[in-house]
Amino acid sequence: MAENNMVPVTILTGFLGAGKTTLLNRILKEDHGHRIAVIENEFGESGVDGEILERTEEQIVEMNNGCICCTVRGDLIRILGDLKEKRDGGKLKFDRVVIETTGMADPGPVAQTFFTDEEIGNYYLLDSILTVVDAKHAPKQLDEFHEAQEQVGFADRILMSKTDLVTDTDVENLAKRLKGMNPRAPVKKVHFGEAKIEEILDIRGFNLNAILELDPEFLTDSHHEHHDEVESFVFKSDKPFDGAKLEQFLSGMIQVYGPDLLRYKGVLWMKGKKQRVVFQGVHMMMGGDMGKEWGKGEKKSSTLVFIGKKLPKDLFLAGLEQCLAA
Repeated sequence: MAENNMVPVTILTGFLGAGKTTLLNRILKEDHGHRIAVIENEFGESGVDGEILERTEEQIVEMNNGCICCTVRGDLIRILGDLKEKRDGGKLKFDRVVIETTGMADPGPVAQTFFTDEEIGNYYLLDSILTVVDAKHAPKQLDEFHEAQEQVGFADRILMSKTDLVTDTDVENLAKRLKGMNPRAPVKKVHFGEAKIEEILDIRGFNLNAILELDPEFLTDSHHEHHDEVESFVFKSDKPFDGAKLEQFLSGMIQVYGPDLLRYKGVLWMKGKKQRVVFQGVHMMMGGDMGKEWGKGEKKSSTLVFIGKKLPKDLFLAGLEQCLAA
């Protein structure tokens, strides 16, 4: 297919809690005239990003259970093929795709899909890999996690979030480090996802030759190992939370286990609240916002996902159980 008829694809990556979903919400709400299909990948057995994302007319597909690097040969190709079929048949209208990877994903295998599967590669054009980097936590994450370094290395654009939480010197030092790791990707600050659309979409930043220079093994299958110390677990309940108890419990757990809590987020049913509460945190920082109202007849429930290093799962689950309203 001629390039101008192909469906452009943006891969949105970045380590856990960097602000990918915030940026994606910004893209979806912007009045830019683009119709976007979104593919969401979650690390762990239960996805909540589909709830956190603002519901618009966009097509949102979730891929749960398994990291995107393992499922890429199957699920991602199948989903892209399914979207193609529905679009060609007139069942779906979209003119671009955004794939938001889990924070633990190496974006290399995701990009590989567009060059190793002929049907997908002829229909979709990989426009760019956007990497969101959390200015507060990135220095430590880059030291500890191979995936965080891969995300920077494969980026066509690097968007630095949370720069208001660190000093100007910290921002400068991180920018230098990122440019040293990937000199071909411009580094820009982004506050609460407020990036210019023209800096995100249709930038034709993905240059296969540049990627091959960076990693000559890019187009070959490689075996990989997971970080076994990074795990996720889920708490679900169809009873409401007592807000005061929950805040006290989580604050205490974060004081003790915050450094090992990479990411935690959830959609909560709180006693006495008409709206659901969207709750998110990274390490020692957590916060909640009011989401949309529970619908009439809608089954209310809570789902929390915790991603971290060697966390005491049983302690968390038992404590959360104690925070449910009597």
